[in-house]
Amino acid sequence: MAELVAALDQGTTSTRFVIFDHGGAVVALSQEEHAQILPGPGRVEHDASEIWARAESVIASALAQAGVPASALAAVGITNQRETTVLWDRSTGEPVSNAIVWQDTRTADLCAALAGADGPDRFRDRTGLPIATYFSGPKLRWLLDEHQLHDRAARGELAFGTIDTWLAWNLTGGGSHITDVTNASRTLLMDLATVAWDADLALAMGVPTACLPEIGPSVGVRAECEGPLAGVPLAAILGDQQAALFGQACFAPGDMKNTYGTGNFLLMNTGTTIIRSGAGLLTTVACQQSGELPQYALEGSIAVTGSLVQWFRDNLGLISDASEIEGLAASVADNGDVYFVPAFSGLFAPHWRPDARGVIVGLTRFSTGGHIARAALEATAFQTKDVIDAMIEDSGVVPESLRVDGGMTQNDLLMQFQADMLGFDVIRPRVTETTALGAAFAAGLAVGFWGATEDLTRIWEEDRRWSPAIDESARRRLHDRWSEAVLRSHGWV
Repeated sequence: MAELVAALDQGTTSTRFVIFDHGGAVVALSQEEHAQILPGPGRVEHDASEIWARAESVIASALAQAGVPASALAAVGITNQRETTVLWDRSTGEPVSNAIVWQDTRTADLCAALAGADGPDRFRDRTGLPIATYFSGPKLRWLLDEHQLHDRAARGELAFGTIDTWLAWNLTGGGSHITDVTNASRTLLMDLATVAWDADLALAMGVPTACLPEIGPSVGVRAECEGPLAGVPLAAILGDQQAALFGQACFAPGDMKNTYGTGNFLLMNTGTTIIRSGAGLLTTVACQQSGELPQYALEGSIAVTGSLVQWFRDNLGLISDASEIEGLAASVADNGDVYFVPAFSGLFAPHWRPDARGVIVGLTRFSTGGHIARAALEATAFQTKDVIDAMIEDSGVVPESLRVDGGMTQNDLLMQFQADMLGFDVIRPRVTETTALGAAFAAGLAVGFWGATEDLTRIWEEDRRWSPAIDESARRRLHDRWSEAVLRSHGWV
């Protein structure tokens, strides 16, 4: 039996191929960035063909690093940036335009029209989601309108997909037009309870069902790969945040994780129970293993966290490398009463204010670059607290700890402040590549590489733990000031 599994991890800024051994250790990793195309305010695009080219490249590179052929892999899983929308010609495999990225807000007017008199919660009972620019259904409708492609889509000449579907199509040589329940649950087109496309939702959205992919379980063999992974079973598909939940071994109701990436994404496993949020959160599918009922999650999505550090570097020029922000922030004792609300594309959960824009408040002549740097880092922790407070309100579960992953978890100052703001421990795992690990875990589970989720729980190991170091009154004072700053960001657009 093959002794390795792999994950193709396609993110907002880069594509990675990661190979793992039976103990969950990284054997090889290759990563390449792709272009961020910004054609106008609020518009963010990717070249889907470039993404596939990067995928082919990192697959070849990681296999070469490991010194193994593709046949050494027992299975491969896909994990992907969710909601980013691709539309392509079935006969040629060529995209009709650039992909519209999850951060893009061009569908704001369309979303307002779809909401109508019922408001943004028009579809929430069936989808678990508000009508918002974040999700892929309105992006598909926009592409069909913009390029006058409704008739071709209705005839089945075009294929729609989020990035997982695009990768699966190319990995199988155009043989499989598929997605999984986690990605489908982000479209505003899938019924949460039936985990199937809803014809009424598609009609209301104005998109033909003929262009939609086949929905299947997250864990289970879906196809056999061709090309660079010829013969390897494609055995898992998970949206990136659900993959991170899986990779953090959050298999029980109440388990929660937070991924600190371009944005922050916090998920709480709610088991087979659908909890419909009254506090501004999303209800989404966490995972489905083949032959089993789907598991669900509450999710809070924060648009700007790691990308704020990139903005701090590229737009302000106060640091030359993202890692330098911790030292600059640590050069001051506290934030100097400076608060940074990074609502560059509005505010996501739990506020859902597309009219908000970024503000820095509390500046005086005393303020320095260190104070602004510290405020930028603290914004991530404050936004996370807002989401967790909403999860506690919805679920009634007060967590004992938070499992964290992503690049920003290497920032000790941020992780300590996160524990301070939450009032409970923050835990980083030994393997921080949890998104890729989750897709590999799922793929390996599907083919018997691992026998059960209990095996995966045993593999997961703690690396570092941060405990709160401030009292409740200090925590409340800081968060109250943050909340005042958030109010200042509202209503700009």
